[in-house]
Formats: sequence, structure tokens, C-alpha cells
Amino acid sequence: MDTRRLAIAVAVALVLSLCATGLFWTRFNRLQTANRAKTVKIIAAAKDIQPGVPVTAASLKRIDWPSSLGSLGLVTKEDEIVGRVLITSVAENEPILAHDVSSPGNSGLSSRIPDGLRAVAVKTNEVNNLAGFLFPGSRVDVLATVRGDRNESFNRTVLQNVQVISAGEKIVADPNGKPENVKIVTLLVTPLESQKLALVMEQGTIQLALRNQHDDQTVETTTLSMSDLEDLGHKPVQRPTVVAKAAPPKVAPVYAVETIAGAKSSISTFSDRTVR
Repeated sequence: MDTRRLAIAVAVALVLSLCATGLFWTRFNRLQTANRAKTVKIIAAAKDIQPGVPVTAASLKRIDWPSSLGSLGLVTKEDEIVGRVLITSVAENEPILAHDVSSPGNSGLSSRIPDGLRAVAVKTNEVNNLAGFLFPGSRVDVLATVRGDRNESFNRTVLQNVQVISAGEKIVADPNGKPENVKIVTLLVTPLESQKLALVMEQGTIQLALRNQHDDQTVETTTLSMSDLEDLGHKPVQRPTVVAKAAPPKVAPVYAVETIAGAKSSISTFSDRTVR
């Protein structure tokens, strides 16, 4: 009889324990769900996407985005950007923003030109395009050579740190860095810089100087002419100036004469004034 009562008490205690645990777990889940950050589905890159290429559905995927971070500029539907040209590179899993793609109906090179800038094509040769090592994204200085009124050539750096936006028909650099000689290089410039380029190409010739990608310093330059180069080769060598030491002044000799008069003697001195 005592064993039966003990079994019933244990069973009742077990049932009460299970009920209490169930109630606690249910309440905990409700609190966790209430405190969980809300998310929205947005469009991101399924792989690395290079600029200048149309966006395809295969290159996109949907990811969760915390609502607390806001959704301004984010894309929530694939059909909003599929077929449009990407302006900037997007890494895998990175959200694609509305301003990362060209406007509807706009594609090709014009889609990569930021607002307020212009693309100007420049004729090149094997020397000017640095043996094919000018790629989209390269940074260059533009040197202009023109002839003056006296038929003398002048050279000056007219533009600095200008971006190459396309080389030939390519708007994306070769992934293997393979050089390719092209006849046209397109530079990304401001409206005023485009006027300078047009004037120089009309009145003279230009030369492109490749810069380090991390060098964005503006250097003070001057206009050089052929006479300046000739002067550099004919300037006399500056010799050190030798200062002669002054000779020490000559001191006239001094003579001493002893005079004896009886028991007295005296000594008189005088100098030779004839010494110069």
C-alpha cells in the first residue's frame, strides 16, 4: 500500500514538473520571438560582379537585412535591376543599391560616367598607351606639347590624376593583366578639363604618363621649352669661390742706440720709417 502511494506521488510530481517546464519553455520562446530583430528580404550579389556588364538573375540572390538598419536605396525585387548595367563592382553577398546600376534604357559606357563628369576619347599609339599597359581604371597625367609664335615647342602638364574609363572597346580591365595596344583611350574628366583636352588635341600633341594607383598627389609643374633643355646642358659649372687671405702687416724694425757721456750712458730707440 505504501509503495502504491509512493508511485502515485512520484507520477503526480513528474506530471507537474513537465507542465511547469512546458509553460516556462513556451513563455521563453514568446519572449525570444518578441525580442528577435525583424528582417526584410533584399537583393544581393550571388558572386563578384564587375562593372560594365548587364546584371543577370543568376548573379543575384535574396538575403535577410535587419529592418533597424533601414532600407533606403536597397533593392527588394530582382526585376528592378535585371538587364541593367552595373556601374560599380559589387562583391559576393554585398547588397546591391539602386544607384549601383544604370538607369533603365541606359547601358554601355555612358552608364559608367558619374554625374558632372565627361568621357573624352584620346588617340594613342604604342608609345602613348605605354605598350598596351593602359587599362580601364588606370590613372594618368596628360602632358601637352604645342608650338609658340616663334615656332618653338612648349610642354606642360595640363591634367593630373585622370582616370582611364575605357581602353579601346573594353570598359573592364583584363583579369590576367594582359597588355593590349589600342588606338583610342577614353579619359574621365570634368567639363573644364574636357575643354583643355580638346584645345590641346587641336593645337598640339599629348602624352600620357602612368601614375601609381595610390598616388593622388597634385605636383606643381612648370612650362618647359627647347631652349630650357638646351640651357640645362650649357650652364657653366659653379666653382667654389676662393677667398684669398690678407697678408699680415709688415712691422718696421726698431733700432736701439746707446749714448755714453762721461760716467753717464743712455739708450735711445727709433724705427725705420722707410719700410712699406
